[in-house]
Amino acid sequence: MTQEKEIAGLLPGYNCGECGYRQCRDFAAALLERGAELGDCPHLASEKFAANIPVIQQLIGGPGTEFKDSKPIMGVIDGLEADFIFSPLPGEPSCREDLHPFDPGVGPDVGEYVRYRPLGCPVTHFARVLDVNGGILTVHLVGPIHRLGRDDVTFEDIGLCLVVGFDGIVSKGRVPDVGQTVKFLPEHCMMQKVHSGVVVHSEGSRVRIEGIDLKVW
Repeated sequence: MTQEKEIAGLLPGYNCGECGYRQCRDFAAALLERGAELGDCPHLASEKFAANIPVIQQLIGGPGTEFKDSKPIMGVIDGLEADFIFSPLPGEPSCREDLHPFDPGVGPDVGEYVRYRPLGCPVTHFARVLDVNGGILTVHLVGPIHRLGRDDVTFEDIGLCLVVGFDGIVSKGRVPDVGQTVKFLPEHCMMQKVHSGVVVHSEGSRVRIEGIDLKVW
């Protein structure tokens, strides 16, 4: 299989022409010839195709090739520019968050729902518990409880929490290296506010960020 065909197979395949080329195959050829950028495709950064971005990057120029877009990634509430948009792992509703409750007396079980407020954030969050390990809760954010489409959901109020880490994929922007301090915009953030943190794991487009802060240094 040629590189052009391999790249074309990783593209959305809509042949919509929005990238400026008639077919995805033509866009693939232009990527190889450096006549186009990955960011020219408006569909590639969606959750369905985002995991293909680092594979295409390798094919057209190695891991250092950036996924460029003409528009900067801006936070809504603070107007700050982020390095990338952070999206959920495929098939999941939000990025995974690790929480450290300040109240040692709380004790939700896996599968239960919790209400909490992250340190430094004015918004109350609702989440479903995925794992409990050493006092750290791994959760999926479900937002306002009405998003579940049910009015019979019960939850435990666990109060103020420190967000220890995020797990997700880079869906738009450059995939960072381990050890970098980054500015990122969580796709599920209700305020669309830029966060900062340190990358502790990076594999393909999947990244783990710790030292989460709502202040951007």
